[in-house]
Amino acid sequence: MLAPDWLTKPANVNDLAKDIWPASAKRESEGQLSIGGVSVGDLAGDFGTPLFVLDQADFFDRARHIREAFSAAATRFGTTAKQYYAGKALLCTEIVRWVDELGLYLDVSSGGELAVALAGGIDPSRIGLHGNNKSHSEIGRAVAAGVGVIVIDSEIEVERIASAAGAQDRIQPVRLRVNTGVHAHTHEYLATAREDQKFGIAISDVPQIVANIRSHKHLQFLGLHSHIGSQIFAVEGFIEAAKRLVELHAELLKTGPVPELNLGGGFGVAYTEQDKPALIEEIAYAITETVEAECKKRGIDVPALAFEPGRYIVGPAGITIYNVGTTKDVKVEETASRKYVSIDGGMSDNARPALYEADYSVALASRESTSEPVISRVVGKHCESGDIVVRDAFLPEDVSPNDLLAVAVTGAYCFSLASNYNYLARPAVVAVKDGQTTLLVRAETETDLLARDARLNTTETKVLK
Repeated sequence: MLAPDWLTKPANVNDLAKDIWPASAKRESEGQLSIGGVSVGDLAGDFGTPLFVLDQADFFDRARHIREAFSAAATRFGTTAKQYYAGKALLCTEIVRWVDELGLYLDVSSGGELAVALAGGIDPSRIGLHGNNKSHSEIGRAVAAGVGVIVIDSEIEVERIASAAGAQDRIQPVRLRVNTGVHAHTHEYLATAREDQKFGIAISDVPQIVANIRSHKHLQFLGLHSHIGSQIFAVEGFIEAAKRLVELHAELLKTGPVPELNLGGGFGVAYTEQDKPALIEEIAYAITETVEAECKKRGIDVPALAFEPGRYIVGPAGITIYNVGTTKDVKVEETASRKYVSIDGGMSDNARPALYEADYSVALASRESTSEPVISRVVGKHCESGDIVVRDAFLPEDVSPNDLLAVAVTGAYCFSLASNYNYLARPAVVAVKDGQTTLLVRAETETDLLARDARLNTTETKVLK
């Protein structure tokens, strides 16, 4: 059996699963896939392939959906909830403007992401800066810009941030990231609250570090922060983290104000038919209900809450379009073969399958087919056997060179993780809405790649010793 147990042979290979593809995805009368009212053929013709495509309306709808779900739950339990869009999922200046228009806050994790956020024009007070190794320069720039909060990830950062704020005579709000020890059900590399990893402060060390924060007149302690992982379907991990944080929150209230509690993000989305994430309303209700119950048990007020969704907003809003280069049928078992479909991108534009063994859904996009669905593997053009974009899928038997394929749910962590491996140029990012296209990030060219080669146009020879 070449196909995994979860993968079922489709009755119609041309169908698009509603819960996986962007809201506007559909087959036009001639069978070609369109997103936001624009056909994949026109997109490929105008911008080339590979190509990242974002359904702008879907992005906005998903952002409003999650904001309203958490706000409604928070209101029900007597508090408020602010939403930070996690910029690491996908960031460019236009997305910063979308976040601003939506009234969301913005979470960044490096000096580069901070630079993009500021260039996008969002009010710096609505930016939060993360990172387990923020440099003196990054901290100084964040303080100077007036970012709303810096998340402290290690004890050494207390002095760094206090020093930068003192040098600029500013009061810098901070949160403290706590490693709750909750073992979220996700890939090992996506779990960020287990004991033996780089993020956060152990619960036992928090009171002493908070006391240190409060001793600095240029720091303002806002509260605790937790992030247990990414692409999480079950709500139990979020509930357990909330319980542990409220207990710690209550202890800290005995020695000073703790106005906020940030419970992070990591809410999962469906990439394939096997994925069954909980409804975001259920997650929002369960977390806020837990916080309210734990606060009531301790006789304290429910703090203002904050969350950091990224993948949930942008992941399903995005697809990647590829051009098929070659196909081959590879005999795997005595009576079975797998069709290998090679496309013009690969692990340089989608590293997640190689990093996390992530699964994706794919469709023949440039036409419909009446051919039999056959078990297929979509692979890239890199010099790696692990260069797999879609490990297991049913594609029409007649898929051929120059066909266009579309891979769903690539809005998050594909452009962000893209590289120039084998000197492939990174693809463009295009937004589509109501039949119109907007170029967000232009495609790289080979000229761009060569422009950084410092010795290319240098005649001088230097001997290295």
